[in-house]
Formats: sequence, C-alpha cells, structure tokens
Amino acid sequence: MINKVVLKQILASNQKDVEQYQIVPRELPSDEFERRVFIGVRRAGKSFMLYQKMQHLLAEGHSWADMLYLNFEDDRLADFKAEDFELILECHAEMYDKRPMLFLDEVQNIDGWEKFARRLADAKYKVWITGSNAKMLSSEIMTTLGGRYLSTEVYPYSFQEFLKIKEVPYDENILLATESRAKMLRAWKEYFDWGGLPESVSLSVKRDYLTSTLQKIYLGDIVNRNKISNANLLRLLLKKIAESVKQPISYNRLSNVLSSVSGKITMPTVSKYIEYSESAWLLLRLRNISAAFADKESLCKYYFIDNGVLHLFLLDSDTALLENLTALTLFRKYGHDKDNERVFFYNDKVEVDFYIPEKKLAIQASYSLSGADSTYDREVDALKKIPNVLECDRRVILTYDESDTITDEFGTIEVMPLWKWILEQG
Repeated sequence: MINKVVLKQILASNQKDVEQYQIVPRELPSDEFERRVFIGVRRAGKSFMLYQKMQHLLAEGHSWADMLYLNFEDDRLADFKAEDFELILECHAEMYDKRPMLFLDEVQNIDGWEKFARRLADAKYKVWITGSNAKMLSSEIMTTLGGRYLSTEVYPYSFQEFLKIKEVPYDENILLATESRAKMLRAWKEYFDWGGLPESVSLSVKRDYLTSTLQKIYLGDIVNRNKISNANLLRLLLKKIAESVKQPISYNRLSNVLSSVSGKITMPTVSKYIEYSESAWLLLRLRNISAAFADKESLCKYYFIDNGVLHLFLLDSDTALLENLTALTLFRKYGHDKDNERVFFYNDKVEVDFYIPEKKLAIQASYSLSGADSTYDREVDALKKIPNVLECDRRVILTYDESDTITDEFGTIEVMPLWKWILEQG
C-alpha cells in the first residue's frame, strides 16, 4: 500500500503545478453533467482541459479544499494499486475535511480504476477523468460505469483553435483583404503539414517534437503495454498504413506485404497490432457502409490522429494529408467510437471517400482537380453516381485551394478548399 505521507506530498505538489500552468483555453463541456471521461491520444491536450477547469474554479473563489487532482503518470505513483484509491479520499479528508471534486489524470494506468470511478459516481462525487487508451470506452468498462459518466473525445487542435492560438483572424470580411488572407493561408500551410498537437504549435521546427511523440506513443503505449517483441514490425506496419491512407487495405494484404520484408506474419498478428494502435488512438478506422460484415472489419481505411504524425512517414504527402485532415475533421464533428456508425466510406463499383448518413453528405477529397483529366473524371463521376445508391442532400469535393460549382440532374456538386470547409464546421 502506498504511503499516505508521500501521497499527501504528491497531492500538494500537484496543486502548485496546476496553478503555474500556462494554458490555451479550449471549449469545455457544460456543467450540466457532473462526471466526465476524456479520452484521446497522448499530448492532445486532455490534461490541459483539467487544468483549465481547475484554474477556472480557483478564479471563481474555490480553494484546493474543493478539488483533488492526481496524475497517474507521476513516477512517484509507480506502485499505486487499485486498493490504494480509497487512500486518496482519506488523505484529502485529513488535509481539508471537505468533500472534493476529483480530477484523475491518465487513470487507465491503474488496473481496476473503473470500479473506483463507479463508487465515486454512486456516492455522488463530481469527477473528471482522462485517459489515453481507447479501451477505457470498451463495452465492458462502460457497462461497469453503468451510464454514470459521459465520454468526450479529445483531438489535437482544430484549425479554428490553431488560428486563435496563432492570433490569426479568419472571419469572412477579413479574408477579403490580401494581407490578412495571406497570413491565414500561411497558417493553413503550417497546420496542414504539421498538425495541431498543442505543444507543437509554438515550435518553429516541429519534426523532432513529433518524432519524440510518435516514439512515446508506439514504443510506450503500444509496444510496452502489449509486450510486443518486434517493435520494428510495428513500425513497418504503421508505415505501410500511412502509405495507404487513401485506399482500403485488408489484413491479408498487410500480412503479405510485411511477410515479404520481415518473415512470415500472420493475419491475426496484423489484426492485433492494428487493434493496439487504435487503442492508443494513433489510428482511427473507417468502415465501408456497403460492405458485408466480414469486410467491414477486415477491409477498412485507416487515418492517423494528427497530420504531423502522418507526415513523418511520407515523402510525397500532400494528397494523403488532405484526406487525413478531412477524416479528422469529420471524426471531431461527428465522433469516433469503436464501432463508428457515424462516418463511412462507400466502395461498391462507385468509390466515395466519405459518407455521413446523418447529414446525407458525400465527400471526395482531392488535392487538385486541375491536373490529369482522369482525376477530375474519377472524383466528379463518383459524386454524380452516388445519389443512385445513397441519399445525398449535399455533395462536396474538397481540394487544397480550388473552387468550382458543378451541376447535374441531382443538383450541385461543390468544389471548395478544405480550409474553407473546415472553418464552416464551426
């Protein structure tokens, strides 16, 4: 059992850390529901959202007697076990003799955390929890929590948040002026190439930071946690998936490709490595809305959680980055749980990159339509045919910087820059 004196010291030092953090405010959930689970990839800003909430409470006049914060990635808690959770409440009661709102950071590091979280809910505590493992939202754990918590997915900064942090104005009138539009487009190029992981935004050279983050994610959260003996095989798998971002890719195909360069690799191994990468929120899966059940799981498209991370794997990256960023924007807006029944692609004679049933929205992602005629024909023809098989209220082709309007018997196909469409999403 962890020493209570040490635990009190950790609680006190964490308070000073929270007070000193300089954070960039993000939109927080309302206070209508008092228990939240924030889930997302490492360094996406989940902890900062806890800091923001605590700093806000302090500014309102609350004290640390009203709050308890613990970061379970603190190396001083390396020996913390599930049975030690009750000590947290005991220590706070001895320090303040007051019932706190709890902020538990990266709690997935402690096996059995969900049983403590349920007890807190049953006792009517207010609780905010963060975690970097998608298994935190597995059906088994959510059954244990029993609807007592609401989950919130936390992504790296959106383009809107990126512009605010960079202090780049972007309303419609400002973008009419040449200088302000050029400033926004420079910011767009930076975001497009290197993504929005919060700690990378202020760096002039981002590659080293992103490389370090990737190493931490796949060596720490995937290799070590899942006891993978061949880290190089995982790296090759991720590289092949990065090179295939724009196309569906099967377990069988990945198994064959990897076997050709690294010895015999079975489909179950490929499936497990992908599952581990999804659990670390490094990869996000997209299913074919028209596929049979088996293919829905084994023949999918995969996207990376941040354009900057994807960029590390690629040389000629523009088309992949454009489609990846489109996917991230859709996932951020409509959600991406394990089953993801909100965003799909369509591939059955006609190929459409994204389809959102809720909005009857079909989207093609194409860096440019002004090159080869085959590109224009392929992207436009698919959207001309898709209303014959799926309901479509809106059809859009997203490009890097091109605009157009195309009409057919079903109405209008909009061609617009991805940045403009993203800003439309609010």
